Amino acid sequence: MSKDYTPIANTMEFPPATPQPNVYPLSWVSQTKKLEEVYAAAQRENWDPAKLPWDSFDVSRYSWEEREAIAYWWTILSVFDASAPPVFAHALIKTYEVHEEDPVRRCFFSVTRDEQNHEQMCGLAITKLLEATSPLTYEPKTDLGRRLQKNAHWLYYNGGRYWDGYKKAVPKYSLAVLFSSFLMGEIAAATIFHQMAAGCSEPVFKEAFRNIGRDEGRHMAICMSVMERDYPHLAVEDKSVITKQIRAGYLFLSAVLFEPPPQFWDLPDDFIATQREAEAIARNAGFHIPDYEAKKENWRNAMLNLKGVLDRYNIPFPAIPEVGITGEEVRDVDMDEIIPVF
Repeated sequence: MSKDYTPIANTMEFPPATPQPNVYPLSWVSQTKKLEEVYAAAQRENWDPAKLPWDSFDVSRYSWEEREAIAYWWTILSVFDASAPPVFAHALIKTYEVHEEDPVRRCFFSVTRDEQNHEQMCGLAITKLLEATSPLTYEPKTDLGRRLQKNAHWLYYNGGRYWDGYKKAVPKYSLAVLFSSFLMGEIAAATIFHQMAAGCSEPVFKEAFRNIGRDEGRHMAICMSVMERDYPHLAVEDKSVITKQIRAGYLFLSAVLFEPPPQFWDLPDDFIATQREAEAIARNAGFHIPDYEAKKENWRNAMLNLKGVLDRYNIPFPAIPEVGITGEEVRDVDMDEIIPVF
């Protein structure tokens, strides 16, 4: 007991009300049946990256240039997925602080666990391919590898810029606002992972992409369920915040789902050319990365799907001119307070 605390238990029958928000609700209300179903699916579908068929993965059948090119794609993904466990852990704590219903808390726990699996998968792939534990510190074996390592350093630097903003944004916004950002990432991610699973020739990666794509689809269902519950009662001021967050999310997530735009990503001029060179080499080696036009179409379709959701609740959608979508012009996005996650 704290030395500054004066015991009160013998001075009254019941203690005073606990100040809120408090981290533990001590109740297990369940009102949204769909979330119970999604959590049950998460329990059935949990997987272990370490138990994939790694014995079948022979890195010697790839040249060093191919290995570095494929590892680079996993590095791009890990810039997002290595931040995802703490990002969703923060959101999980918020669900407890605001005393969300029990299945919401459990679903967020399952998302945090899934994201940890995805991050582990990135690490296993990179470690096998590069025979080193970090793409930032290993010794590149080719000229392309040296240029890709420079790219990796710049991605890492830029990714780290948003963490402070995220920590400030989570307490400030309601879960209804947070879910719009989460849904955006999940819609686009589910599509690209299913495409990569279908096109990849390496069994261990094919199975990983299939599992990750299934996880992302489940995360999308969680977001949709909570939005359907909360959006009919959304505050007017929250709608404009969501519009800005969607635009910010597009800029942030484009680095992995399309190509990094300069509005957030501070990158050297040769960055995209080097990345495209690596993607072509990885693609020819059987590691299916959608090409520029396919990624652009994915992003456009993801944005249109999200627009369809927001239209139902009269939430203005931002213009995304990069993929040919018109809408509300958003010019004052504060990139220091963005929420987007992957």
